[in-house]
Amino acid sequence: MRISRAVAVALAGIAVTVPAVACSSAETPPAAAGGQEPSASPTPTPEPPPGHPFTGRPGGLGKPVLAVKIDNTPAAKPQQGLRSADIVYVEQVEGGLTRLMVIFSSKFPAKVGPVRSARISDLHILTQFGKPALAYSGVQTKMKPLVAAAPLFDVSDSAAFSAYFRQPGRPAPYNLFAKPKQLLAKAPKATKAADVGFTFGEAPEGGTPKKSVSVRYPAARFTFTWSATEKRWLVTQDGTPSTAAEGGRLGGETVVVQYVKTTRSQFHDGNGSYTPLIHTEGKGKAVVLRDGMAYKARWSRPSEKEGTVFTTEAGEPLNFAPGQVWVVLASPKPVSP
Repeated sequence: MRISRAVAVALAGIAVTVPAVACSSAETPPAAAGGQEPSASPTPTPEPPPGHPFTGRPGGLGKPVLAVKIDNTPAAKPQQGLRSADIVYVEQVEGGLTRLMVIFSSKFPAKVGPVRSARISDLHILTQFGKPALAYSGVQTKMKPLVAAAPLFDVSDSAAFSAYFRQPGRPAPYNLFAKPKQLLAKAPKATKAADVGFTFGEAPEGGTPKKSVSVRYPAARFTFTWSATEKRWLVTQDGTPSTAAEGGRLGGETVVVQYVKTTRSQFHDGNGSYTPLIHTEGKGKAVVLRDGMAYKARWSRPSEKEGTVFTTEAGEPLNFAPGQVWVVLASPKPVSP
């Protein structure tokens, strides 16, 4: 049985009407016709709690969407707050390195960081979330008009400076952290979580058992290893286990390796390295990891205002395992730094 995005089945109780019979307090009510006692109305089956559209887990509904750009280089680790995330996007940036865009909605950590600068691909990914809040620390000058025109609430360190602080014991620029509740206070009209194309439920048929899967970027390598004990895929980057500042390993119940076209954008850093432009609109191939299995998949996003739907190669919805989702945006032919 596959579970669609909207799982709402209500079972109405069937009332049984028993004719009223007059009797005194000392009398025993006569049996119903046929000599049988009147039956009580069956108790309606309670409606199952709705799952959160980002995780499939109950609870956390009706809360705004907050996206935060997080550094992912060795100097930035261990990162704070990622274990509370609903979705973690892995994006290629200049020099073949990676940066994370972390989506929060069902729950928010006390603090998150290190917060770093935004990229042009962020603006294209975020449109499927409506008008969320975006926390970041700076952008290239040429990109500022695009950020201002994008459907999002700017809660960067310059727009919501009171929500940021410097974490003691860390060198700059890897010490800039933010408090999500204060960030959202600066964006009271941020869009609440809604369907972005994910489906959750029982695993599809087929799949290949996998203990680990690796994804390479020009200057980074991720390995996702299945933990039968924790029931999730644990992250190792460049040979080092990825840990959380609050304790434990980073990882998700579902990992999606989404193969996307990656080209050079009009932007580049001070060293002349071009900023990759990740094309998340259209369709392509993917691999979905869940429950220790790997499934060949296809993804489709007809327009930037629509969510990204993942299906089996036969075209059936490919359910994710309830929990945190990592979306690894990988290029079959990585753009050169």
